[in-house]
Amino acid sequence: MADRRVTKSGKDSDGDITSLCNPGQYWSPKGKSSAINEIENNTHTYYVQDSYGRRADIHVVNGVNGKYLRTDPNSSCTDNLDNIPDC
Repeated sequence: MADRRVTKSGKDSDGDITSLCNPGQYWSPKGKSSAINEIENNTHTYYVQDSYGRRADIHVVNGVNGKYLRTDPNSSCTDNLDNIPDC
């Protein structure tokens, strides 16, 4: 299992996360469905790290409209997938 740091995220026109990215890494970009599958099957973990070195793990959430990706809720907005740069 690899622990993969995410530095950017792909978003559609509604702002929904469509991919996880870390330019220069062989696995990047990783589509949403593949990332969900890897997290649920414990194949790989994904996380965002803020400028202070704090880690926020990325989890799969079962929403009303299906599964989606989200970081751990915490006091920092800078590690939210919506707030990191676009892929």
